[in-house]
Amino acid sequence: MNSEKKIGIVGIGNLICGDEGFGVHTVRYLEENYIFPDNVIIQDAGTAGIYLSPLLEECDPVFVIDVVDIDAEPGSMHYYSTEDVKLGNIQTKMSPHQLGMLEILEICKLRDAAPETVEFYCVVPQDLDTSLELSNTVAPRVAEIADKVLARLEEIGIKPEKRQPVS
Repeated sequence: MNSEKKIGIVGIGNLICGDEGFGVHTVRYLEENYIFPDNVIIQDAGTAGIYLSPLLEECDPVFVIDVVDIDAEPGSMHYYSTEDVKLGNIQTKMSPHQLGMLEILEICKLRDAAPETVEFYCVVPQDLDTSLELSNTVAPRVAEIADKVLARLEEIGIKPEKRQPVS
């Protein structure tokens, strides 16, 4: 890992489409509950599309939190490694965003600035109807995926500090 690069945690999704907002809800949960060192960038990317490329070029590794459109049980969690991405083991459209994360990574590669390590932490959505809330099936996965990302950070030597509850 390039020591000058930062670590990126990116939540992708549309907050007004129910479970589609999972990634955004998860990064907000992380920001509300933990204090991260300066070398960790947490980004609520919404549906930013191509505007994510500067962040991707600045960070390595990058941990992406999103929904995944696969034929699996709603609420089930799925992890995709850098190797899965390189081997094409995940479809090019992870979710209904206008320009998928994999396409943006390809653009970064063309600029010779793509992160070497990109990992996807995903959940299968249950409800994509207009709503600001996650479904009862997907909502509990926010803390579970957050814990997986925190464990991964710890593996690379980053230990965020738990925020004290405000009384």
